[in-house]
Amino acid sequence: MEKRGLSEELKNAGTEADQGAWWADEMRLGLIGQVRRRWVPRGFRLVQELQFEYEWEYLNLTVNPLSGELLWDWSTNMKAVSIATVVSAWHDRGVKVIVWDGARGHRGAAYEGVPVVRIFQPAYSPELNPAERIFEFLRDKVEGEVYESLSAKRTAIEDVLQQLVADPQVVKRIAGWRWILDSIDALAA
Repeated sequence: MEKRGLSEELKNAGTEADQGAWWADEMRLGLIGQVRRRWVPRGFRLVQELQFEYEWEYLNLTVNPLSGELLWDWSTNMKAVSIATVVSAWHDRGVKVIVWDGARGHRGAAYEGVPVVRIFQPAYSPELNPAERIFEFLRDKVEGEVYESLSAKRTAIEDVLQQLVADPQVVKRIAGWRWILDSIDALAA
C-alpha cells in the first residue's frame, strides 16, 4: 500500500462508505506482569508485587472506527490456522474487510477459504493500526495487578471489552482517527 493509499485499497476491496473497514491485530496476554505508575502520598514508597509466570494466550481483536464496534476472540497461538478461524467467524458477524499488518499468521494457505478481504499495512507501522490503541487502553486498565490465574486476567480483559462495547463513543474516540474517517468518506465520492 502506498502512502495515502488507504482510500484506493478500500475501493479495490469493494468497501462501501457506510460499511467502513475493520482494523485487526493480536495482543499476547500473559502472567508476566508489568509495573505501572501509581499515585501515592508524598514520602510513601510504593512496592508493587510483580508476577512472573510463563503462561499466555492471544486476544484477537478487530475494531471498526466508523461505528465504534469491537469483535474479539481468543487463540492459544499466532499460527495462521488459528487466526484464520477467528477471521472466518468475524465474517459471519458482518466483517467484510480487515486492515492489519503483514505478520506471518496473517498470510498463507489457511486463508484460502476465508471470504474476508485482507488489506496489509506497511511493514513496521503499528502506529497506523487503531487496534493497537485499544490494546494500550486494555493494558492501562489491567496491568500492574497480580492475577491468580490466566483465566482471572482474561476475565478482567473481557470486563473492560464489554464496557467498551456498551459505549461505542469511547471506541470512536480511541480508534476513530481523522485520516481513517477521511479515507472512508472518500469512498462515497
